[in-house]
Amino acid sequence: MDREVLLLNPTIRDIGDFDVRRVLPAPQCRMVGPFVFFDHFGPVTLPPGRAMDVRPHPHVGLATITYLFKGEIMHRDSLGNEQVIEPGAVNWMTAGRGIVHSERTPESLRAGPVTMHGLQIWIALPDEHEDIEPAFHHHPAKTLPAWTQGNIPLRLIAGQAFGHRAPVSVFSPMFYVEARLGPGNRLQVPDEYLERAVYVLQGSIEVAGARVSAYQMAVLPPRTRPLIRSDGTATIVMLGGEPVGRRHLWWNFVATSRERLQAAASRWERGEFEAVPGDEESIPLPDQHPW
Repeated sequence: MDREVLLLNPTIRDIGDFDVRRVLPAPQCRMVGPFVFFDHFGPVTLPPGRAMDVRPHPHVGLATITYLFKGEIMHRDSLGNEQVIEPGAVNWMTAGRGIVHSERTPESLRAGPVTMHGLQIWIALPDEHEDIEPAFHHHPAKTLPAWTQGNIPLRLIAGQAFGHRAPVSVFSPMFYVEARLGPGNRLQVPDEYLERAVYVLQGSIEVAGARVSAYQMAVLPPRTRPLIRSDGTATIVMLGGEPVGRRHLWWNFVATSRERLQAAASRWERGEFEAVPGDEESIPLPDQHPW
């Protein structure tokens, strides 16, 4: 294995309704380009009577990308947006100076088993956009660039890669691509970005001399042109971009300083964030903090 390839294994986190695999941040690698947080949940099927219920909680200093392979999530936020997220679509929520949102299983699906499988990613905003006004944009699956390279289906979730640009308005150079590989497939990782990684959702691959199994992320050496090889079927995402600088992360907040984290926590504790219309619950501030 190329000694410069860094393999990251997920930690398992309980979010109340089911477990998620958290790959970023990791002790060995805090960020890949602007990607500061990477959660993979499912595939999981919850029995009747159980559902996804992430109560309203705040964010600052980041943008979130929710991307589903199976299931549906009802997004509500403090700007008044209500949007059902469906497989293949993108919800891009810019927190900036502060936003509150909830993520729940739609009422129409709660009577039966609930199947969930998806990725939730946090993107650190560049310094000049850290306090931008919050915003929310939904991009249906049909609006995302999708094409076949050789016989490999690819879909551009966000950013720019392989000569395509996604409709999501990003704040720094980045790319985020889904690919479904078959036996004998070969795929070059985009080389126009300094920091890049490949995450395997299903199957296994080889990249830059490293064998990468399901639920592992390979952080790739800079300024190289690594080739992905697949002997069987595999579903992967490739991601990366230009670094935006060091970030502090605590609970649901991302910031350029610990003081900004503390200020956001104090605002939440004092009830100074806007509420989510129609969803009056909230997640309390954790007892433990880094200051």
